[in-house]
Amino acid sequence: MTPRTNARIAGFTFLFYIATSLTGMILSGRASRGEETAARLASIAEHASELRVAIVLFLLGCFCALVLAVTLYSITRDEDPDLALMILVCRSAEGIVGAVSLERATGRLWLATAPGAAAQGPAAAAALGAVLLKLPGNSTTIAASFFAVASTIFSYLLLRGRMVPAGLAWVGIVASVLIVVGLPVELAGVLPTPVSQAMWLPMLLFEVPLGVWLIVKGVAPRAA
Repeated sequence: MTPRTNARIAGFTFLFYIATSLTGMILSGRASRGEETAARLASIAEHASELRVAIVLFLLGCFCALVLAVTLYSITRDEDPDLALMILVCRSAEGIVGAVSLERATGRLWLATAPGAAAQGPAAAAALGAVLLKLPGNSTTIAASFFAVASTIFSYLLLRGRMVPAGLAWVGIVASVLIVVGLPVELAGVLPTPVSQAMWLPMLLFEVPLGVWLIVKGVAPRAA
């Protein structure tokens, strides 16, 4: 494919990825409300259809990461083939780790909706639920760490190659570095939830305009 086609595909995928991820998080959060494990499982049972839709949206997001792995590599390989390959590897890892973590989401759905004899006793359900409801957040953080590294490299190559406006590339660098630093702290459990959520806002301010720019303008050709 031509660089123009790859840029358009990447731009659309950026926007589609954001839409599916945000919608999936909203539906998943609404389906699993509650403080205690039993309350959250009861909420999932009541809103099982919403969680099913969220799982499908998250799976689509994993494929988006793989599409971006290929298209962003194609866009940046002429600028620096080694760094472009690192983008390909990290974004592929993001999609694969994200897809593997969906197994726990389907496990929560099964546990909350298992009928009759297949249903677990209260003690077993509480133990399994505590595991299934806790660990997926760590998997999401790990997948996001691969994303953050790839985004940092990609933004740097955009700036170095003057492929997009310099101001937009700088926003990407700052937003990506902020997440690269914040995610390990979040994984260690010492980053407050409001801060962990707020650190994604600069990335949103980068990727939405970038997606539109890639669709409309593409990327500037590499200077000789």
